Amino acid sequence: MESQNGDHCSSLSLAQIELFSACKTKYITYKVHKEGKSFYPFVFCDIMGLSYDEGILEDDVKLALRGHVKEGYKFKPESHLPEGDESYEQVPKPKHKAHVLVYVFSADTVECKKEEFLKKTRRIRLDASSQNIAQIAILTKIDKLCPEMKEDIKNVYILRKMKETMEMFSADLGIPMNCIFPVKNYHEEINMNEDINSLILSALKHIIQRGDDYFTFLHSRYEPS
Repeated sequence: MESQNGDHCSSLSLAQIELFSACKTKYITYKVHKEGKSFYPFVFCDIMGLSYDEGILEDDVKLALRGHVKEGYKFKPESHLPEGDESYEQVPKPKHKAHVLVYVFSADTVECKKEEFLKKTRRIRLDASSQNIAQIAILTKIDKLCPEMKEDIKNVYILRKMKETMEMFSADLGIPMNCIFPVKNYHEEINMNEDINSLILSALKHIIQRGDDYFTFLHSRYEPS
């Protein structure tokens, strides 16, 4: 998430995918509409997926966190964004920087991650931590991990398989359990489902709260004493 007008929070979404399309290679920001023509005071920045042998480069993720990547830049798996490029933001403002780093993983493939991929993700996590950037993980497709949730997802937090997966994910990447949020994707549903929405909105609420906390932290550092 990224600050929109210098006084609100922003979030960078690092979606983990093994296959990605051209539309996923660009650095894109998304605003959320309110009623009328206005927008909520935060934006989501979506970037190319990370993989163990291709996808976005680790250095480009770190540049995006620091606000050096301009909107619309097309990531290149073979080379990072060089300083001096027209898409390189030389002097990023606070609104350009990420306030929350959101990891998105498919719950049913978490156990299959290769060690090199996990090492990349850990290094990114440590870099974000060094900047005091809040971090949250979202585990998607939980109904594929636990088929019984196709019928009822209210018990998501008490199912043994789900808990074990979250614990393993937390241990592998060092992300606290209370920063990991399971969600079910809309896939076959035609109408809105309150239970699915509840999980998604819970994750969104915590992302915004963490971003707001980080922005408050930044203000406290630069306020005159």
